[in-house]
Amino acid sequence: MTRTSVVTGAASGIGRTTKELLESRGERVIGVDIHDADIIADLTTAEGRAGLADQVSALSGGRLDAVYAVAGLALPVPATVAVNFFGMVATLEGLRPLLAGSPAPRAVGVSSMASLYPPDDELVAAMTAGDEAAALARAGVLAKEPETTGALIYGSTKKAFAQWVRRTAATADWAGASIPLNAVAPGVIATPMTADLIATDAAKDALLHQVPMPLNGIAEPIVVARLLAWLGSEENTHLCGQVVFVDGGSDVVIRGDSTW
Repeated sequence: MTRTSVVTGAASGIGRTTKELLESRGERVIGVDIHDADIIADLTTAEGRAGLADQVSALSGGRLDAVYAVAGLALPVPATVAVNFFGMVATLEGLRPLLAGSPAPRAVGVSSMASLYPPDDELVAAMTAGDEAAALARAGVLAKEPETTGALIYGSTKKAFAQWVRRTAATADWAGASIPLNAVAPGVIATPMTADLIATDAAKDALLHQVPMPLNGIAEPIVVARLLAWLGSEENTHLCGQVVFVDGGSDVVIRGDSTW
């Protein structure tokens, strides 16, 4: 039977590549984005998130096999908090009931190797508490200095999301319902999001000094899409709450054996 999936952020970058890969394998994919998608949804708002669930239910006939929560921002602004954490969590939680009818339900989201860097603890705490108003307010303070404190916003959202996956995956709603919930953590990927950062050799070298990728350097979106596709496939039966780094070795260089 043909699997039906949802991919957010489907208009560009990793989301678009994931959608195209799944479709090339014969799956039906419902793409979601703020433009050029099957469903137009603004994940910065509660209305957009609720509308997403309603529209997906209508288009899918009330049943999904996999959810790929890919949509994200990398700007030093409060909207990054709204999309990367609250929008990501709302997508996964809002669409989870539609996975109940699948014989092999799967869910996966996108974190980042940026989750390894020191975050803003106050912002992470607000996200972890589910307090969107407080999180947006804190991000607004950080955003006043975009080159310094503002730069902490993105990594903080990705750390909070990775922690949410770890703390949620083994619960009754997910593992207890036979739904593997996991995340990927990309390094530098050649997408519109990073275009300005890798536009010149000098810029690339500076970025790779900050984000070491000793294995083959900067990756194309298909590298992440293949991993996402496997995590969302029927083959993935037992991976639970894992944040899989697909980063050319950044995690290894930065953390070494600290995970033990």
